[in-house]
Amino acid sequence: MKPLPVALFVALVGSLLVRSQDVPVAPTRESAVVPVATPTTARSIGDIPDGTPPPPQPPKPVFVVPARDILSTTSQQQGGRTITIQKIKPIALPPPPEPAPPPLAAADPAFQERLAEFKEEHPKSDIVMLGATVYRFKDSPPRTLVTYWPEGRGECVTFWSSADFALISGIFSFVATDGETRSLFMMWSSTEVDRLADLFAAHGREYDGPNIPNFPTGPATFTIVGAPPDTETLVPIQSLHDLYNSEYAHLKTAWEGRERARIEREAYLKANPPQPKNIVLNYWRTEKPAVVKGGTK
Repeated sequence: MKPLPVALFVALVGSLLVRSQDVPVAPTRESAVVPVATPTTARSIGDIPDGTPPPPQPPKPVFVVPARDILSTTSQQQGGRTITIQKIKPIALPPPPEPAPPPLAAADPAFQERLAEFKEEHPKSDIVMLGATVYRFKDSPPRTLVTYWPEGRGECVTFWSSADFALISGIFSFVATDGETRSLFMMWSSTEVDRLADLFAAHGREYDGPNIPNFPTGPATFTIVGAPPDTETLVPIQSLHDLYNSEYAHLKTAWEGRERARIEREAYLKANPPQPKNIVLNYWRTEKPAVVKGGTK
């Protein structure tokens, strides 16, 4: 089980194709399955990582110091590699850039016009910060315990979900059911319940798992723990479940691809552990002009 760094957020997010819940359910104070009206179709934005490796980076330029410019060399061994320190002749650096022009006054018409264009091209995006623990079982579907920190809305909201939030981890931004764009920042972990129970039993102890509510078969939905929050707070929660339901096949395929890539990468690194590389550090000294009374020497 991976630890979930909850404090990070305090400082600052078989196979059945599921769909959105249609029947409203009256919430109770302690716990409720809470569907929200969806005037806009929730959808993810951009590509969802599927484990495909990115294109190779262009090679970095190699910095070569001519032998005639090397004034002295020392070396030492550290961690299986050689660190070479070379004092070289001073290198002429380009002049510093010109200072930036003073900012335009907020009332300047040209500035206001450019600001309006920028706002139109870059709509405001709230951040949805989540912490999720996915509980997995051998013979039943996963369940997720989620903590949501509403931006600027005080206390966090905790809820259980029948969605597998490991699949949602591939989403970086989405359009919510209110038509607004939101960015998703989520830390998540996974707990194999049956394996953990077997481990406890091997040591003569009983695993006391979480009290997970029952969910109906079908669309992924959620159950609020405690008093239901206001409707505006529920919008991103419901939106994530709506797009999970409508894009489930895509999310699942992408997650499986990421898992394959992770396993392959771990196997490759195990068979080919990284070797320490030698380092060459170049430096030169510059002398500040001596300041004497009445001018510079």
